[in-house]
Amino acid sequence: MKLSVGILGGGSWGTTMGSLTAKNTSTILWARNEDTVREINTHHTNQKYLPGAKLTPGLIATNSTEEAMQKADVVVMGVPCQNFRKVLTDAKPFIRPWVPIVSLSKGLELNSRKRMTEIIEEILPGHPAGALTGPNLSREILAGQAAASVIAMVDDNIATHLQNVFNSGLFRVYTNDDVIGCELGGALKNVIAIAAGMGDGAGAGDNTRAAVITRGLAELSRLGTAMGGQPSTFAGLAGLGDLIATCSSGLSRNRHVGFQLGLGKDINTIIDEMSMVAEGVKTVEVVMDLAKAYKIEMPITKEVYDVIYNGKTVMEAFKGLLKVRSGSEADPG
Repeated sequence: MKLSVGILGGGSWGTTMGSLTAKNTSTILWARNEDTVREINTHHTNQKYLPGAKLTPGLIATNSTEEAMQKADVVVMGVPCQNFRKVLTDAKPFIRPWVPIVSLSKGLELNSRKRMTEIIEEILPGHPAGALTGPNLSREILAGQAAASVIAMVDDNIATHLQNVFNSGLFRVYTNDDVIGCELGGALKNVIAIAAGMGDGAGAGDNTRAAVITRGLAELSRLGTAMGGQPSTFAGLAGLGDLIATCSSGLSRNRHVGFQLGLGKDINTIIDEMSMVAEGVKTVEVVMDLAKAYKIEMPITKEVYDVIYNGKTVMEAFKGLLKVRSGSEADPG
């Protein structure tokens, strides 16, 4: 039996996922903007978030949360992390019992420090909660380029059934039962991507980017395992794979923020000029709190935080990193 999909969120990744699942099964996407809904239904495009991309004609969009949810066998959350709770709460009355809910969002909630699956479990207890995550750049996937992702759920049987919903052409989906590690890998890599972008914007070379990625992986792995993630997860698609893509691609929103910071732009100006959310800007606040709570040294994350929120320049940040003692590679820092 094919599982019908209801998607909440008409941004780049929600729309991309809707276009993929619509190839396999009935898919209805909820978007707040009426113009977006009309454009998807009439022209099969979403020019604001995915300029030039053609969507699967079978994808249906709606402004009605009830219409999107009432027949959904799987609910996919494609909204920014800081809006996640409200959108899910609004949709709750229309979601049928026991329907799996899968998050596409890569970040942490500011006030609660919670992962998205924790929010799902809080608002809709009893519903299987999971995350779809990995090195997935929307425009490349819609262009038909090969990509791989991970569906992370505690129940492997449910994850295996959902593979068939999300697998599409050259987009391959693997399963992983380490929900904590997969979500943290996706959230924490956004902060490191800002650092990598800062170096690129300031004119640093490939060696610098490689160092930031490698030491950044060490940082996110330390915090991720301290919070309950499995070490092997951070060496996989949801960890290293996602980190490389986000730190290296010109399509990465978080790298773009860092790049603009490296050019000397103010963070508020950068955000105002963007049409999409860069999750790392908010996530870095939560990560700093978590690093203190778990007593984990995260020097790259701290410098990113200081540039965004304490007025530090990018050059001052890199000088700060150089002051960190370089002992054994296995040591923090």
